[in-house]
Amino acid sequence: MKKLYPPLVFDVLFYTVAAWFLSVGILRYFRAATWVVMLASTLVALAVLGTSFAAIFHSHRKKLLTKAERERREKLLLHLALEREEGVKSSLAAAFEADGKRTERRDGLLFVEDEPVVPIFTMQPLSADVAAGVIRRLGDTPFTLACNALTAEAEKLLFSFGRKIMAGDEIFSLFERTGTTPEKLICGEIPRPKFKARMRRVFSKKNARPFFTGGILLLIMSLFAIFPLYYLITGSVLLLLSVFIRMLGYAS
Repeated sequence: MKKLYPPLVFDVLFYTVAAWFLSVGILRYFRAATWVVMLASTLVALAVLGTSFAAIFHSHRKKLLTKAERERREKLLLHLALEREEGVKSSLAAAFEADGKRTERRDGLLFVEDEPVVPIFTMQPLSADVAAGVIRRLGDTPFTLACNALTAEAEKLLFSFGRKIMAGDEIFSLFERTGTTPEKLICGEIPRPKFKARMRRVFSKKNARPFFTGGILLLIMSLFAIFPLYYLITGSVLLLLSVFIRMLGYAS
């Protein structure tokens, strides 16, 4: 929820303030009395505030949940790509059993309902050469290939031999549905950059040049603008910021 509030507040305030100023402009154009302008604009802004909050909250929340699911999917597939082969087979067997499927291990293969499931999780999409190697090794035996992703050529090859594919989305759905995602995922908790590290990037001396260039361009534009105040203020701030970063910023 913490990630939800900043964009939600920004969007709601943006639409509310825009509605207020737009209402003021329209009513002033029609020479309405000042108290009418203020009252009507405030009522319009409050209406927009309530409406936009209800609509945007639902939209942001939906996006946030989608992003959270996507992050969990990527963590799981990365774990399977880095895990040992036996660990992957054990995790898949637990997931299939929790899904009501019968599993067993024989001849070094994982069988689900008497059909081999061959897990090959890689960082890159599985190539047609790897798929051909599995077909060559198992011969006429039907099997299901479990993987993160595969190339179009590999997919076409497997379909042409009548072999099944269980790719990333289906793998993630299986683990999520059965609640069997391993508790400790390899690289599951990648540390985020600390505040100090982010500040070092923002205030790096190499950033002085773009701030300086942007400030100069805005000050030049103020010479030709009808309302130069915005350009003067923003250009001056960027120019001063470039000098500050150049003098006291972090060396790259």
